[in-house]
Amino acid sequence: MGNHTVVTEFVLLGLSDACELQGLIFLGLLLTHLLTLLGNLLIVGIALMHGSAVLETWFTSVIFPKMLTNILTGDKTISVPGCFLQSFLYFFLGTTEFFLLAVMSFDRYVAICNPLRYATIMSKRTCVQLVLCSWVAGFLLIIFPSFITFRQPFCGPNVINHFFCDNFPLLELICADTSVIELLGFIVANFSLLGTLSVTATCYGHILHTILHVPSAKERQKAFSTCSSHIAAVSLFYGSCIFMYVRSGKGNEGEDKNKVVALLNTAVTPVLNPFIYTLRNKQVKKILNRNILMINFRNKTYMDKLMR
Repeated sequence: MGNHTVVTEFVLLGLSDACELQGLIFLGLLLTHLLTLLGNLLIVGIALMHGSAVLETWFTSVIFPKMLTNILTGDKTISVPGCFLQSFLYFFLGTTEFFLLAVMSFDRYVAICNPLRYATIMSKRTCVQLVLCSWVAGFLLIIFPSFITFRQPFCGPNVINHFFCDNFPLLELICADTSVIELLGFIVANFSLLGTLSVTATCYGHILHTILHVPSAKERQKAFSTCSSHIAAVSLFYGSCIFMYVRSGKGNEGEDKNKVVALLNTAVTPVLNPFIYTLRNKQVKKILNRNILMINFRNKTYMDKLMR
């Protein structure tokens, strides 16, 4: 370490240094975060613990509370342990979502291409195993690179040009050779991102081939409708992540672009997912309508009693 100073906290520059924009950014992010939480909690409440919705809620909560606190208080610092926890949870939950999206695409492949065998192939036990494997794989792929990264010496400067503890800005602050860490991160990112994307693309390739050979136009439309919400979610999530982590921007211009795309990935995509899934899911709409009718009936009954 020599005469270097040991870094005990980092400074997150955030989205913008302009003071006049801080209030607007805070209100926009707060509204987005609340919509994400309410949307996902709605799905959890009416669909009995929908796994993807729980993951989305955790994913946004890793970034937003600290970011909103920094904007509100003007204190942009984050401790080294806090930075490690935020970085690990962000990539752990994001990697888990890659695997869950691949599992969901396989589920749709079986439902459309092998409908008669769906109940046998996608049994409850198989579904639970696939979901558990997704979480375990996400944890194992991220814990080792994260541990190695934060075992490195941080001896100044301590300014992170981002609104959260992202990998690339952190690596620039390490005062040691980071070539091995960068290679490991590149391998993990490509395996988890492109590997799961290849599974998803293969499944949808078979789905498209099957749908195009369906003679009935009504049945083709119904099959496309079944997959449309998942395709939209996959396109938003994978598109932003590929831009950030497979094509890493260098310099201030690249970092600014990565911040914009990261905002899309952490704010816009999670807030859209509840609407994408619920608007296309007949079961969710049926349950929601039934609950609304039940609430209206109870309110009417209560008012009738009061009138008497």
